[in-house]
Amino acid sequence: MQRKAATGHRPVERGWIKAAESPYGTRRAAAVWVVVWLFIAATAWSADAPFPTRAFRPGERLTFILKWTIIPAGEAVLEVLPKEHMAGIDAYHFVLTARSNAFVDAFYMVRDRIDAWADSGMRQSLLYRKKQHEGSTRRDITVSFDWEEMTVQYVNHGEAREPIPITVGTFDPLSIFYWSRSANLVAGGRIQRSVTDGKKHVMGVADVVRRETVTVPAGTFDTFLIEPDLAHVGGVFEKSPDAKIQLWVSADYRRLPVKLKSKVVVGSFSGELVSLTGAGPLPSGDHSGE
Repeated sequence: MQRKAATGHRPVERGWIKAAESPYGTRRAAAVWVVVWLFIAATAWSADAPFPTRAFRPGERLTFILKWTIIPAGEAVLEVLPKEHMAGIDAYHFVLTARSNAFVDAFYMVRDRIDAWADSGMRQSLLYRKKQHEGSTRRDITVSFDWEEMTVQYVNHGEAREPIPITVGTFDPLSIFYWSRSANLVAGGRIQRSVTDGKKHVMGVADVVRRETVTVPAGTFDTFLIEPDLAHVGGVFEKSPDAKIQLWVSADYRRLPVKLKSKVVVGSFSGELVSLTGAGPLPSGDHSGE
């Protein structure tokens, strides 16, 4: 079966957290974190990023610790796997895995894996797959991109939806995060790019608020603070009138995601970079992250 190119995905799923001991607790903390990470990816970015990029390369592995309020909830890992050849196209292969820890497993086990492929020129997505295991929920999703027909199709457990139209340069929610790492960020600026999850095709928008120095377990970094527009987000974000998501990325050419924080009606979530391997070298004279 031939794999065809595709568009971006915009993730906004359920994130209501219920614990045995309170109306809102750690039961779905890790599940909400998957949504948060993917939404950050799907908030889209500047359309004039330069490629080829030096920001990432195969072998890069970024590990994050996830928390609900002050309670450790799990771990997320972002990886760039070796390049592949897909339907005659050289492609990057990106992976996001998320798993709840032993404490959260007792309430709500999370074992999620997302694979995404984009052309080596990072112009558009090719294929997106999501295997979701969250509590009793099981999803096996494939989003296929057809650039000849300019459509994308969503399939879950073999049940296909009608294809929807997409625009040139659309990405899936994971690939667009890597594409964004070559975006030209400027404090006070705004970034945007079209993205799809196979069910919706939208234009994601985010503001570059300011530069900040941030310290996480992986080190101290000079960063840009980015805040996505949540206007089109449903689930727990829709239920929170003062909801906010903040992402800090390193201000050097690597654009490493360093810290993530969200505020919703069920509480606050955070993620911090704890280790990185295979990332590009620091710019000369820059000791952040060491």
